Amino acid sequence: MPSEEQLKVSAKLFWNVQFIYELELAKKELEAFNIRYKLNNNLRDIDISFVPDGTEFLERSAYFEELGGKSSLYSKITKANVTRSLNQYLTHWIYPYKGKYHPQMIRALLNIMRIQPGESILDPFIGSGTTAVEAQLLGINCKGIDISEVCTRVTQVKTQAHENLEKISKIFETNFGDLKKKIQQKATDEEEISKIESMIEEIDNSNVYNFFKVASLIAHSDRARRKKKSFTVSFLKNVEKMVVSLKDYQKIISEYNLKLGNVSIEKGDAKQLQLQPNSIDGIICSPPYSIALNYVENDKHALDALGFDPNVIKEEFIGVRGTGKTKIELYNQDLIQSYKEMDRVLKAGKYCSIVIGNATVDKKEVNTVEYTIDIFQNMGYTLEENIDKIIFGLYNVMQKENILVFKKP
Repeated sequence: MPSEEQLKVSAKLFWNVQFIYELELAKKELEAFNIRYKLNNNLRDIDISFVPDGTEFLERSAYFEELGGKSSLYSKITKANVTRSLNQYLTHWIYPYKGKYHPQMIRALLNIMRIQPGESILDPFIGSGTTAVEAQLLGINCKGIDISEVCTRVTQVKTQAHENLEKISKIFETNFGDLKKKIQQKATDEEEISKIESMIEEIDNSNVYNFFKVASLIAHSDRARRKKKSFTVSFLKNVEKMVVSLKDYQKIISEYNLKLGNVSIEKGDAKQLQLQPNSIDGIICSPPYSIALNYVENDKHALDALGFDPNVIKEEFIGVRGTGKTKIELYNQDLIQSYKEMDRVLKAGKYCSIVIGNATVDKKEVNTVEYTIDIFQNMGYTLEENIDKIIFGLYNVMQKENILVFKKP
């Protein structure tokens, strides 16, 4: 192991690291790998004086593009991007989910929590599946749970569809290749949708079926949110982009000899986890902001397409039940029960990271952050980190979140 005098190199942050919380997470990453460093005045280059294992750091780091002139694995993975948005590489871009994580943040938290390959991470509010994708790429097993079937299907496709790429490509070419010709030009949008959905229902392989079903859900979203005129054109473009992303996924796995973590995704209730006590090595989650952002209403077009009645299933969602003061009380009760379940399944001495903010309801701020801290400290946890995070893209529902990292006694 080299001494401090023997090693003097620099680490370079990614060019898109621009917020204080990202810099803080980058520093915490270095500390998690026991790396001695000094931040330069430009806040971009970092002088490194000691690295116990530079290879491991280059393979796992989230916020660093280089170490000692060598490129990080993440800098190579993130180039596999079919979108114009940052942090939407590989399958991360699939399905427009409001309030999704930045993948870099999740990867960094997995490092900061010292989760090792082969260990298990839980996200009881899996949402659009960011935790599952990043854990899988790091060789970490992930258990993802969500009450929304939209979320579970999307996450399954993001993490498992690459295994069925050959079948997907064959069915796309065989069944959907002449789609534009099969549907008459004078057909209405509703007739186009009905035809495509019928073709999807004929697919007997469940994983392949889910792939095309999610592609149709994105087309429904394009139609509802972006006012795209042709469902068929949107569907075909989505499938083509998704296939490219799956090819990139396979290429990344092969080229860098990645041993993927196992991913298990289930529809379920965070308040009643079907997991054994003390069976999970770490938890990362962001409880739903349903008291301010109605996820049921937001995904109504997708839920309708899956055959669910939003008015019926909303009673299953945290933060959607009730009105006014009662709504907040029910939300807090659900949070307590969810946190108790998380405590039950987490191993002693392990970490739980929660990304959460104070929502505003009826012009009054709900102190969810303080409430969460109190609950965990009352359960005996220590608050290891409390990092402010600026929010963009939630349509002004919230301005700030907090990244809370707790350690179980």
